[in-house]
Amino acid sequence: MIHIRAMTKQDVPAVSRLLDESWRRTYSPILGAETTTRLSDDKHAPERLAAELADDNKMSFVAERPDGSIAGYAMAKMDATGDVMLDRLHIDRSEFGTGLAADLLHAVLAAHAGIPSIALEVIEGNDRAIAFYGKHGFEVVERRSAAHGVGGHASLIMRRLLPRA
Repeated sequence: MIHIRAMTKQDVPAVSRLLDESWRRTYSPILGAETTTRLSDDKHAPERLAAELADDNKMSFVAERPDGSIAGYAMAKMDATGDVMLDRLHIDRSEFGTGLAADLLHAVLAAHAGIPSIALEVIEGNDRAIAFYGKHGFEVVERRSAAHGVGGHASLIMRRLLPRA
């Protein structure tokens, strides 16, 4: 049984590898291998992930298998206006179709109970993620130039209203 818990510093190397593999698999066909590698090397560096753990405005979760390996990761951040953004949700390819991504999403949503809504940004072309989020109540509210240094590509901003506590 997979256990979802708060991420710790000990998880950083495994999460860094998971993110790198997920990004390369997902975004190389959309952005090209060179751009994907450059962005992943920067965004998913272990030191950057470790620094995020110290940020009180960010909450990181891992999905841990019984053998201690990391099967998934999610991180949400609260901005200065009180809005919550689901910044990352990634699972190991071997977990596709198991419900693990939904379990991680629900952990993030539960941690932000009482917040009016949660938003996310997804690069256009990531059809698997767009369909997943749509299935879980997120709606496209904006289309804009992609963040993360991904020039020439568009992102969709999706938002889900959350039930009031």
